[in-house]
Amino acid sequence: MDSENLLSIFTDFGYKRQEMVSEEGDFARRGAVIDIFPFTFELPIRIELDNNTVISIKTFNPENGLSLWAHKMVIILPWRRTHTVKTATFSEDFPLDNFLDIKIGDYVVHNQHGIAKFRGFQKIKIQDKYQDHLVLEYEGREKLFVPVDQMHLVQKYIAFHSHRPKLYKLGTKEWEKTKDAARKSIRKLAWDLLSLQAMRMSVGGFAYSKDVDWQKDFEATFPYIETPDQIKATDEVKHDMESSRPMDRLLCGDVGYGKTEVAMRAAFKAVMGNKQVAYLVPTTILAQQHFQNFSNRLRDFAVSVELLCRFKTKSQQQEIVSRVANGNVDIIIGTHRLLSDDVTFKNLGLVIIDEEQRFGVKAKEKLKALRLSVDVITLTATPIPRTLYMSLMGAKDLSTINTPPQNRLPVKTIVVEYDEELVVQAIAREIRRKGQVYFLHNRVHDIDKIRERVTSKLSPNIRTAIAHGQMPGRSLEEMMGRFLRGEIDVLFCTQIVESGIDIPNVNTIIINQAHTFGLSDLHQLRGRVGRFNRSAYAYFMIPKHGALDTDARKRLNAIQEYSHLGAGFNIAMEDLEIRGAGNLLGIEQHGFIAAIGFDLYCRMLKEAISIFKKVGVLNA
Repeated sequence: MDSENLLSIFTDFGYKRQEMVSEEGDFARRGAVIDIFPFTFELPIRIELDNNTVISIKTFNPENGLSLWAHKMVIILPWRRTHTVKTATFSEDFPLDNFLDIKIGDYVVHNQHGIAKFRGFQKIKIQDKYQDHLVLEYEGREKLFVPVDQMHLVQKYIAFHSHRPKLYKLGTKEWEKTKDAARKSIRKLAWDLLSLQAMRMSVGGFAYSKDVDWQKDFEATFPYIETPDQIKATDEVKHDMESSRPMDRLLCGDVGYGKTEVAMRAAFKAVMGNKQVAYLVPTTILAQQHFQNFSNRLRDFAVSVELLCRFKTKSQQQEIVSRVANGNVDIIIGTHRLLSDDVTFKNLGLVIIDEEQRFGVKAKEKLKALRLSVDVITLTATPIPRTLYMSLMGAKDLSTINTPPQNRLPVKTIVVEYDEELVVQAIAREIRRKGQVYFLHNRVHDIDKIRERVTSKLSPNIRTAIAHGQMPGRSLEEMMGRFLRGEIDVLFCTQIVESGIDIPNVNTIIINQAHTFGLSDLHQLRGRVGRFNRSAYAYFMIPKHGALDTDARKRLNAIQEYSHLGAGFNIAMEDLEIRGAGNLLGIEQHGFIAAIGFDLYCRMLKEAISIFKKVGVLNA
């Protein structure tokens, strides 16, 4: 084993190089000896090398340096989560991929015995040989020792909440009963998913022709280079549209990764097939921006685009609804207003839904009915876990965009105590490079005061304004329009900017009271800047000398640690990815995921879907 390579791996794993090892997370080198203190051991490990060959591995006492006992093999897990999954072993390989994130004290799930606490590794003598075992602690402090060659039976416990799960008692039937109840619910979910698919296939849909020349001309107006994932997702959508069954595809990609362009190309294809398109978004501000973007891209193609939302007067809304019903509008963009009873279509062919989980129950029921007869694309920036993705293969159509746009730079993320001087410096730096700033303060009642305080310390030629959801629709529309046109330098606003507001010139966002936001909210808000090839900054401000609770501290640590491109997929299992699973599966499944853990739930779901497909639910 190359010693320099080994040291490099330890660094990648998040261990810190020191003069000498004194605490967990340290490693040090002295000639042919490397010391490291893994978090899974009570004491540090000493590795002796000779010409890049490991000649001994021993536990030692850091206080006096004395070696205590020898190991034939040690498994060193990453000190902290990294975006590359690596495993360092000094013997045969073990299936560690599901085990990398588990730390001492974490809750785990053993497939056969239930939820326990992981207490580390212990050597046990079996037939004159010492073997490493995982130590799992159950109710009543009972211990289960799992040989490392059975590691595949143990996964980290993950659910939709941060509450402590119940530990199971060894030797009882309680765990089997819990699994049986979960299995019944999972089978019902699998049956429902496959039955809906079967109904859609039996109803039949409109099969579009291959791309016309105008389609190629339209796609050539995209001002950026498509990523491989964008091209793949577009091809998958077009393939669905050209088939005779109604499409129901979920398109998942991190913020700013180009989902809207895929949707726009699908919309254009639908219009070329003489069909109407409804584009449903969660906020009025986002609807307005999509309307402007669609209008700009389509102005040379004789495609009629309209906007239906609260910014329109009652008479304007009535006129637009009438034109939609008569078939004089090709693409209608709007909020849940599009699902009102008075909105009818002459020839609806495609519905695009942005962040469906943000709509209410009534809206979701209407969308469920639509899925049987028209093509539907659902867009989400909330990552779907790979384990769930693989489980749903064959029951739901999924596309993912994982590659960032060319020349995209990661957002520089700073978590810091609130400091008005720092705020002023951050704003001044952005203005000097002719950029704009979001200052997000999510309390309407005192947003005026904070604007006054900050503005008083800024240069008088810096233009500021306020925007929040309680403003009259026309005033809010006007304010956002001015900001979009660059007539305002700093916008003091509430969380209304969270959903997809895409302004290339805004590359600094300052979020006050950041500890009050969920992790997915923080990630979405950070995604409002850095959408193009300019360095962007996100400042997450927390109260001075304020005591943050453990969960808030975890969220802020995660948002700072995972600031690289595509971080939504690495924030995984902290909050964001699990929320994505919940949105896809439905809230009624949360209890079962809490009872048996996410990983086992996904395995059972995959098994159920496989069984039903074999017995022919699609022919039922």
